[in-house]
Amino acid sequence: MNVKLESSWLELLADQFEQPYFKKIKDFLLKEKAEKKVIYPPGHKIFAALDLCPVSNTKVVIIGQDPYHNPGQAHGLSFSVPENIQPPPSLLNIFKELESDLGIPTPKHGNLEKWAKQGVLLLNASLTVRANSPTSHSDIGWQQFTDTIIARLSQKKKNLVFLLWGSYAIKKKNLITKTNEHLILEAPHPSPLSAYRGFFGCRHFSQTNTFLRSKNIPEIDWNP
Repeated sequence: MNVKLESSWLELLADQFEQPYFKKIKDFLLKEKAEKKVIYPPGHKIFAALDLCPVSNTKVVIIGQDPYHNPGQAHGLSFSVPENIQPPPSLLNIFKELESDLGIPTPKHGNLEKWAKQGVLLLNASLTVRANSPTSHSDIGWQQFTDTIIARLSQKKKNLVFLLWGSYAIKKKNLITKTNEHLILEAPHPSPLSAYRGFFGCRHFSQTNTFLRSKNIPEIDWNP
């Protein structure tokens, strides 16, 4: 199966593209398209999180659940939106914590590509969604693919930081191998429904940079 993807990820995941579950994903998306369903993000952005953050560059992993399902929001990076789109509430809460933790003023946009290019893998568990229908593609096979990414990345590399926000992301902790070689930080989801239960004040951004510095790895400039 021909998949266009950044070369280091193509190598790490090469065996996955011929698996029955991946054929199921492709067939499902083709069927949705034939039925004139609108799918987010656009096709060329489905693997944007991987394309912008090669394996060798990856330092931090932030796990989301599902792409945004409203028009124009999803562009392949968890929590991120393109520059001309109003940042959703969870992203605004991430920016509030960033300001509290590191003194970085809330930006005027919600595009986190700068994070990705520095080595922050902004990975959603599902890489597509039907318009206006949250979690509509959560059972088509994407989770097997993204679970493989988490497991293999944690096995291949050391000194990664995993930021697990919310119960869904925290459940992914059992996929992380060599846990003694990585930093795993957990907090409630930044959603307005849960941010006040411990996401605010978690100081994950400063903790990440402290850990990276301790391993002589360049820290992240969290200013989007």
